[in-house]
Amino acid sequence: MIDLTFPDQSVRSYEPSATGAEIAAGISKSLAKKAVAYALDGEVRDLSDPVGRGGSLEILTRDDPRALELIRHDTAHVLAEAVQELWPGTQVTIGPVIENGFYYDFARDTPFTPEDLPVIEKKMAEIIRRNASFTKEVWSREEARRVFGERGETYKVQLVDAIPEGQDLKIYRQGDWFDLCRGPHMASTGQIGEAFKLMKVAGAYWRGDSNNPMLTRIYGTAWATPEQLKSYLHMLEEAEKRDHRRLGREMDLFHFQEEGPGVVFWHPKGWSLFQDLVAYMRRRLRGDYAEVNAPQVLDKSLWETSGHWGWYRENMFQVQSAGDEAEDKRVFALKPMNCPGHVMIFKHGLKSYRELPIRYAEFGLVHRYEPSGAMHGLMRVRGFTQDDAHIFCTDEQMEAECLKINDLILSVYRDFGFEEIVVKLSTRPEKRVGTDAMWDRAESVMREVLKTIEAQSGGRIKTGINEGEGAFYGPKFEYTLRDAIGREWQCGTTQVDFNLPERFGAFYIDSNSDKVPPVMIHRAICGSLERFLGILIENFAGHFPLWLAPTQVVVATITSEADEYASEVAAELKAAGMRVETDLRNEKINYKVREHSLAKVPVILVCGKREAEERSVNLRRLGSRDQEAMSLADAQALLRDEAVAPDLRTRAG
Repeated sequence: MIDLTFPDQSVRSYEPSATGAEIAAGISKSLAKKAVAYALDGEVRDLSDPVGRGGSLEILTRDDPRALELIRHDTAHVLAEAVQELWPGTQVTIGPVIENGFYYDFARDTPFTPEDLPVIEKKMAEIIRRNASFTKEVWSREEARRVFGERGETYKVQLVDAIPEGQDLKIYRQGDWFDLCRGPHMASTGQIGEAFKLMKVAGAYWRGDSNNPMLTRIYGTAWATPEQLKSYLHMLEEAEKRDHRRLGREMDLFHFQEEGPGVVFWHPKGWSLFQDLVAYMRRRLRGDYAEVNAPQVLDKSLWETSGHWGWYRENMFQVQSAGDEAEDKRVFALKPMNCPGHVMIFKHGLKSYRELPIRYAEFGLVHRYEPSGAMHGLMRVRGFTQDDAHIFCTDEQMEAECLKINDLILSVYRDFGFEEIVVKLSTRPEKRVGTDAMWDRAESVMREVLKTIEAQSGGRIKTGINEGEGAFYGPKFEYTLRDAIGREWQCGTTQVDFNLPERFGAFYIDSNSDKVPPVMIHRAICGSLERFLGILIENFAGHFPLWLAPTQVVVATITSEADEYASEVAAELKAAGMRVETDLRNEKINYKVREHSLAKVPVILVCGKREAEERSVNLRRLGSRDQEAMSLADAQALLRDEAVAPDLRTRAG
């Protein structure tokens, strides 16, 4: 007999051969009816699997968050069956679960089109209604090769050959259809439900290699309830409306072109937005950080010392002069990150423990090679600016510095309207540098910091642990923020580094006159400024708060008789430090309003003959059809106050 501990801490004894389904039925008939899988010590298994050993056991229903991956996995299998029923002879290859859904790759002479998707969905619904049981079989390698070979499934034969010797080959059936799969699955296709949708078709090379045949990939999404599916599809619609690439064109902020793949061509308004973000960040760092600037092009020997040349070389851009002198024959690299340069600055001159902590910040332009298919507007580029900083401190100062960084990061996010934040600690990976004692110390400190973060926020900030996900050189905090439509973006990081100072021989003189390597803390708040601006554009849907908007006010005239007055209004607002444009064109005012609303200008001041005589304006805000008449003096005071950045407003208050 074996002992199993249940979530309510009760302990029951069973035969090792007892299955998850039998255990669920023994607890209650209703639980057995709702069960889709079980978890033993956190490992999700088929209900038909024998338990085999003692441990902590949970019966999973469709309501359990862990069941969502099973729903998507099962839906992928149903997709594959539907395709082969509709188009016999189509080969299925792989069909993994991905974020928010799944996909399956198919080999077919005629690629699928979007018009095929409703037909496939109808067949999938039919298969789900059949409620066929998922059953698992274990085949020998020879049997699997023979069966799939006879069926013409050449890609499956390749997958069988790729499975290491000694591993079981699992086959899952749903009725007469079957596939090679690791599992687990729910009990039957009927448990999938109706909350699924096929999203799009795309091309994909077999095994991701462009030398291999092109396959057709069908993407889908699946959820536990129709309400969740509806919410997700609505989020996608909102995301499309907010796409920063489209808004970037409409607002005339930036563009990309083939001659500079993966780098941004900033237009005047976009560059104004970028510089406002930099200016804000500079103000937030003032007094605590010394801003530095390290070279963009450095000899490869520096990158060999840092370790980047060995493990990051394929992502680095290399450069070499065309000259004939020996000096010009050296190999250089465009920096992919700022860290080594900051260590060089720290090393320049002797440092005492009395000077620590030393905090260096840089808005450093870095370049990293990204495959052309991976680039995505501002979100993923080859050249970007990091709001990077490195703190050199003693071991004793590490906790205080991590808390200080946390306070800064959360404060910055609040200023941009992000209130829902998750902070996770990523702990030591299997492959790492440094002694266990160093890792024990750093992780102990950071776990205490994590507790403090949650306690100080009153639970507003969610925290968690990513076991084994730390950098090879030290543990790290990752800050994830949620935007206006519920998407999550990982932006800020705090990383403790045992590795780089020692690699470069950096040290400070301690109170005993000994040379001691400093603790190096890497920190970023926005991460990539380009990506952060992309997130802001989509979060605000281009409707920036007045303090951040590239053009804050447009003064537009109804008649040419108000041109002189409109120019005077604009001049006074500019003198007050605001970003203002005039629109004196001979166009109808409604046309002007529509055009500037499309460009997401927050405020339009409308001036006609009467306004000029009365020294007043009609104030119209973006997204509102109403306008408010007020004196020019009142409008100026109102807009000047609204245009104050939140950090300056806090100080003034």
